[in-house]
Amino acid sequence: MLNVNEYFDGKVKSIGFQGESLPATVGVISPGEYEFGTSKKEVMTVVSGALTVQLPGSESWARFAAGDAFEVEANTSFKVKADMDTAYFCTYE
Repeated sequence: MLNVNEYFDGKVKSIGFQGESLPATVGVISPGEYEFGTSKKEVMTVVSGALTVQLPGSESWARFAAGDAFEVEANTSFKVKADMDTAYFCTYE
């Protein structure tokens, strides 16, 4: 079963599904700055484009390009900036 999700007035869209071993989403983030909350540990991989990310507890921003991944612990929030449409794949533990 696929679950379609839409956030920030349609500027972020994802499709959720049960992956081989973990729940997952694939989606696209339109240009802009966003803050996401987590309820589970997330591992996000940039598929196309790039994201600049401020991870929980950090004051600095880091850039993640296609092929790069980052982890975010459960019950936190993180900020992302996208300068172009950016595709991602995310798993949830």
